[in-house]
Amino acid sequence: MNYRRVGNSGLKVSSISLGAWTTYGASVQDKKLIAEIVEKAVEGGINFFDNADAYAKGEAEIVMGELLQPYPRHHLVLSSKVYWPQSENINDRGLSRKHVHESVDMSLERMQTDYFDIYFAHRYDIETPMEEIVEAFSDVVRSGRALYWGTSEWSATQIAEAHTFAKANGLVAPITEQPQYSMLHRDRVENEILPVTIPKGIGLVVWSPLAMGMLTGKYDGGMPEGSRFAENERFAGNFMTDDNAAKVKALKSIADDLGITRAQLALAWLLKQEGVSSVITGATKVSQLEDNLGAADVTLEDAHLSKIDEILGLKEEA
Repeated sequence: MNYRRVGNSGLKVSSISLGAWTTYGASVQDKKLIAEIVEKAVEGGINFFDNADAYAKGEAEIVMGELLQPYPRHHLVLSSKVYWPQSENINDRGLSRKHVHESVDMSLERMQTDYFDIYFAHRYDIETPMEEIVEAFSDVVRSGRALYWGTSEWSATQIAEAHTFAKANGLVAPITEQPQYSMLHRDRVENEILPVTIPKGIGLVVWSPLAMGMLTGKYDGGMPEGSRFAENERFAGNFMTDDNAAKVKALKSIADDLGITRAQLALAWLLKQEGVSSVITGATKVSQLEDNLGAADVTLEDAHLSKIDEILGLKEEA
């Protein structure tokens, strides 16, 4: 495993991290299996574990909190997020000062920890003034309940505005953005987000690096029964196209030449992209995690990257 700074901050995270959305969510109910995945992750050098109050309605935080108790807290980098509705209550959602402050306390309790290393604004809240959002997260950091804060799926304009406002008013600025980024979902990040985050020293910790599994090659022969795409039409519609299928199949020759899987190729490619601090992976099997861990040791030369770009450029992303 190798470790990278999150943007210009002094915080270092494993280049491969483990997220709770898939691992601890509704798709995995076997507590023993999850424990094995977590143990293997720590053994493999993963120190960054990402979560959110919205994952499995808080259950993901509870499970992660329990399973990480045996490990020294100062060895771990833990994050969670706030934004999505947690009940029918009108104030139990969004990024108001009230909801942010109440939510961080509840998430900390569920995860059995005194602080988060990073606390994320899970989406941008159009109903709350930017000033209130930045002040609320700055207060969370200064109260010690989080050491840093970040954004997730914010626009470049929103990120820039928050960072500028924080710096101009002596508040704590975000150090990271968590966008969706993969070989098959790259235009927005590369054309809009990175031109803002790189100059401001904001690092990316990216989610869905395998395009919901499309980049693993599991859909080469169609849609297997019980797969994520088979159970979620929205995910399938986003990625399972003839164009993407052709690209994924073409990538196999590069992976084969390197002696790696296509999943490892996809993760290694992301880790070569400027501004990326960590790729957040999920796993429903120990073997999947082991495969993901192997990506940290993959070396891609310029020739490989050129060939990959040639394949991915077969057709512009829709």
